Amino acid sequence: MTTHRPFGASARRASALAFVAVAFFATAFSARAQVGSSAVVFLKIEPDSRTAGMGNAGVALADNAAALFWNPAGLAFQKGTEASITHANWLPQLSSDLFYEYLTAKHHVPGWGTFGGHLTYLFLGEHEGRDAQNNPTGTFKSYDLAVGLSYGAKVGRNFGLGTSLRFIYSNLAPGQVVGAQETKAGVSTAFDVAGLYRVPEFNLGSIGTNVSFGFNLANMGPKIQYSDSQQADPIPTNLRVGYAVQLDFDDYNSLTLVTDFNKDLIHETQVDSLTRKTDEWYQAIFSSWKPVRVQTNALNEEEAQYETLSVFDQFTIGAGFEYWYGSPRLFAVRSGYFYEHPYNGNRKFLTLGAGVRYNIIGVDFSYIYALQEESPLANTMRFSLLLNFDR
Repeated sequence: MTTHRPFGASARRASALAFVAVAFFATAFSARAQVGSSAVVFLKIEPDSRTAGMGNAGVALADNAAALFWNPAGLAFQKGTEASITHANWLPQLSSDLFYEYLTAKHHVPGWGTFGGHLTYLFLGEHEGRDAQNNPTGTFKSYDLAVGLSYGAKVGRNFGLGTSLRFIYSNLAPGQVVGAQETKAGVSTAFDVAGLYRVPEFNLGSIGTNVSFGFNLANMGPKIQYSDSQQADPIPTNLRVGYAVQLDFDDYNSLTLVTDFNKDLIHETQVDSLTRKTDEWYQAIFSSWKPVRVQTNALNEEEAQYETLSVFDQFTIGAGFEYWYGSPRLFAVRSGYFYEHPYNGNRKFLTLGAGVRYNIIGVDFSYIYALQEESPLANTMRFSLLLNFDR
């Protein structure tokens, strides 16, 4: 079993047991093989309970403050002021003390567009450091943090563009000595470029229909390092594309169908038997579009088995629906399905969700039902509180 790497090679060598735990907890991927690996994968955790209940699909929906994650171009079509916070006890199946928090807000400025900001925090627990002789070096707390700003504006009547900028601070193992070097917090920056097109409303018989298409090229930025620049890891640059179809049957009943396709834009090259080189983000957004050969077992090189993954195999697919009742919207039920190729992470799960709206307050809930045995994502629940100050 392999996992994505959440920190640089030198940091991994310090306090091996603690770092293996951090790696496993942070990624939540029960993978058998991967196309590539990256640091700070907490940036990929879907923060919005509403869309997480729909199979983790929302790039073409993006109609509330959570658009900052899914598609900042969705801000272009939003008015007013809104804020939300999401909480999750992360990977409860492992009885860990990890937790995840996401705070976001957006505000429309007439004549300028809509601005937003977010804060993401993942607490990775307390660990005991060990030196090369396995002597204790004290305890430390590990966490990942990101803060960012977003902006979206219309370009024409039906098309919006958006962008996000974020600062990333990854404090996995401060003050641990590896060889002659002391590990430090990793720091990086990233930006997104996104677009959203909404087809003019039309009728399917008597059913009002809205269709939208979106994309988000997210987390483009320099590698992050925890000791020296020779052991830096890429951040999780990825592309998300998808569509949404909203069917308004009458004033009280509405159904939305969503599908997202998501691909990591990370490319690794085998330099020798011990060394792999990863491209910079501006190279990987082009070089990662090719079939790759991955090892599918944990045997030594002589007995290793390999498979070739096509470009399509490297995508994850999320699809789901949301049904709303009420005028204005009062109560929602949601469900979805998420799929990842067995040799590219092997995550497969169903999602369930519900939501209520009353006056300015909205509450959303989502739940993961894992389809693999002993999945660390099993029974993960998210809760979100939404405040819409313009109602």
